Amino acid sequence: MANVNFLQIGLPALIAVLSLGYLLGSIPFGLILTRMAGHGDLRQIGSGNIGATNVLRTGNKKLAAATLLLDALKATAAAVAAQAVFGANAGLLAGFAAFIGHLFPVWLGFKGGKGVATYIGTLLGVTPLMVAVFAVVWLSIAFITRYSSLSALIATLVIPVVLWITGAEEAAIVTAIMTAVSWWRHKANIERLIAGTESRIGQKG
Repeated sequence: MANVNFLQIGLPALIAVLSLGYLLGSIPFGLILTRMAGHGDLRQIGSGNIGATNVLRTGNKKLAAATLLLDALKATAAAVAAQAVFGANAGLLAGFAAFIGHLFPVWLGFKGGKGVATYIGTLLGVTPLMVAVFAVVWLSIAFITRYSSLSALIATLVIPVVLWITGAEEAAIVTAIMTAVSWWRHKANIERLIAGTESRIGQKG
């Protein structure tokens, strides 16, 4: 696991890394793919979100899977590219910027997705082992509760804790910020979970 000391990144490199991450992260693959497939504007479907969950509401599972993969890989690409050009210290910041870009894409009036895929993609680019931790937690909670949103929320909560325990303090701090932002973006899901009206995995209607 990389020990990411982002405080040592120089200002020019910092600007380049954040710009690269944000621009890659802001590519709205869900919107692009659904339009190419003839489904129209994804923002007019279901929740209006540009992420894979809303793409699934078009009825096209392959399109939703492609959106999930591409939304994750854009963060991974940002992290890997930043590390290759500026060194290992830059990867986490680039992934974080991609996460922010996905949530607040400049091309869509800063109205984007909820960030779970790009969160995972950032982990894949910087600390791949944490992807396995995320997957185990997500699958365990999903099996017990059948709530996709709750599974993602708990998984994002566990990641910073595990990183901190394993000594990756800086990665833990950055992912904790990502977790807080992701929870804020999921506020409507949290309200429905509390009210008992959140849709479960496999539930129709």
